[in-house]
Amino acid sequence: MSSDHVQSAEHSAAALASQGSAEAPFLELLARGASADAYEQPVLLARAEGRPAERIVALEKAKLLALRVRSDMEGRRRREAELSALFETAHDLAGLRDLDAVLRAIVQRARSLLGTDVAYLSLNDPVRGDTYMRVTEGSVAARFQQLRLGMGEGLGGLVAQTARPYVTDDYFADDRFQHTRTIDAGVRDEGLVAILGVPLTLGHHVIGVLFAADRRARVFEREQIALLGSFAALAAAAIDTANLLTETRAALTELERANEIIQDRSGVIERASDVHDRLAELVLRGGGVHDVAAAVAEVLDGTVEFTDAAATPAEALETSRAEGHAVRHGDDWIAAVAAGGELLGALVLHGHPGLDPVDQRTLERAAMVTSLLLLARRSAAEAEQRVRGELLDDLLDARDRDPRLLRERAARLHADLDATHAVLAARLDSTAADADQEAAARRRLWSAASHLAATRRGLAAARDGGTVLLLPLEAGDTATDLARRTARQLGGAVHEPVTVGASAPVRDLAAHPDTVTAAYEEGRRCLDALRLLGRAGDGAAAEDFGFLGLLLAGDRDIAGFVERTIGQVVAYDERRGTDLVRTLDAYFACGMSPVRTKDDLHVHVNTVAQRLERVGRLLGDDWQSPGRALEIQLALRLHRLSAPVRR
Repeated sequence: MSSDHVQSAEHSAAALASQGSAEAPFLELLARGASADAYEQPVLLARAEGRPAERIVALEKAKLLALRVRSDMEGRRRREAELSALFETAHDLAGLRDLDAVLRAIVQRARSLLGTDVAYLSLNDPVRGDTYMRVTEGSVAARFQQLRLGMGEGLGGLVAQTARPYVTDDYFADDRFQHTRTIDAGVRDEGLVAILGVPLTLGHHVIGVLFAADRRARVFEREQIALLGSFAALAAAAIDTANLLTETRAALTELERANEIIQDRSGVIERASDVHDRLAELVLRGGGVHDVAAAVAEVLDGTVEFTDAAATPAEALETSRAEGHAVRHGDDWIAAVAAGGELLGALVLHGHPGLDPVDQRTLERAAMVTSLLLLARRSAAEAEQRVRGELLDDLLDARDRDPRLLRERAARLHADLDATHAVLAARLDSTAADADQEAAARRRLWSAASHLAATRRGLAAARDGGTVLLLPLEAGDTATDLARRTARQLGGAVHEPVTVGASAPVRDLAAHPDTVTAAYEEGRRCLDALRLLGRAGDGAAAEDFGFLGLLLAGDRDIAGFVERTIGQVVAYDERRGTDLVRTLDAYFACGMSPVRTKDDLHVHVNTVAQRLERVGRLLGDDWQSPGRALEIQLALRLHRLSAPVRR
């Protein structure tokens, strides 16, 4: 949300506040940007004044809605600020030439991007064989700012040794790296607790470490580590460029007969600077990775394309990523596009075997800018996925019943709530080794479902251990076709079986949001039926289950049917703690053979006979007749379907 949109929302909130409704005091708080604690005051005041219970309940609901709106507005402001800082960084780095100014800008932007208390950069001193603090931002301790570290000491030493990022939630409690009295004293003076360090590398060599640190416990997310890693790559490139300029200036004073070489080099550097400015302009005006490739192709007078990692020669791509330089592959040049340790693709320059070092470096800079663009686009896509999930959550929970607002929110996401839709419940059917793997699998399913929903003008949200989708039905499409197609697409995306149950077609969702909740329950029942019938990894709708489908769909009185058919047996088990329902299940599964039933249940055949005799007394003497037996078996299956799934 832009600043103009936020100000407009705040002015609208102030205008509505004068209407005296339950929402009015909270709209006023939203308009003036009050703190979260202030939203309790209208409710507390109403209770103190002895207002009616209905008024207090309305105020509570309005408070929760206002807090959600406030959180959404704050999140949008924060995302806007992060993207703005990212683009400003690329622009500033492209225009800087002085090394000290470059390093100051790097550290300032690192602190701004991650929102940490302190950011600092250390560089290796090859003459003294140690590492020294070059630039700090947010530091207040003189001893910390003057630290010199021996090679291999402290968290920075661990990063430099392994050339990998490291993060510690509690510096003094972490024994993965070598603590020294000098370093610990400086860190203690600064009051740092959580520290993230990423390497600055040129080729195979680590030349320094970029840090972000907080004076409180903090968990750095994977995306933050990747962003700081990309920033460190830009930092190393900037230092490399500054060193190159220093060498050039030295050559001007030392070489009396190098005037022609100096002029050529100056022209090349100017051309590289022009490339950097053009790339920065692309970033600022919202260009994409293909725009970057086109700009570099024009400068290098060749054909440049962005390729996925899977479509790029693996050996050349890995060499480029490891060395941090473009590498030659036949008549082509390949520059890896990476963020931290993640390979995002490559920029490939075709048919240009004779590439001079500066043009090679231009291709490498373009790859770095491409990685920043991809990370920014990923962040924007994830934000859109969350917004789609929030709208579907509101429809499922019937939180927002204003059809006009629902249609407007859907339209901003290119969804049409007036079209005919189906609600689909999707769930993975593989068994994870542990809770972390299961959570990761669910995230993959949600991400794949969100992407599918975005491309199909639908919505998706994580729910009940799986994912729910609201997808439009195309002309001639059935709910069954949509369920099966969705199961195949999601299964192919996550490389695991995904089972999908679909509701019957639903319409007028904006005017009747309760329809979405009922349709989701129908889709879940179909999903459970598929799994119970051994059709995991398939998709189906209620129409696929015949008479059972009629019971699964809509408002059929399933509970009443189960109660009338086997209710006395279920109640007897609940009162006495017996196993009559399980015995009945096994009895029918074993072809109504008491001998096979006792083997299945691992009990004596007399026990089976006694239990069946009790069933007969509860259900009547004709319970084994063909008609009654069919009804009882159907009721048993429905009883299992309606019972909570144990996980």
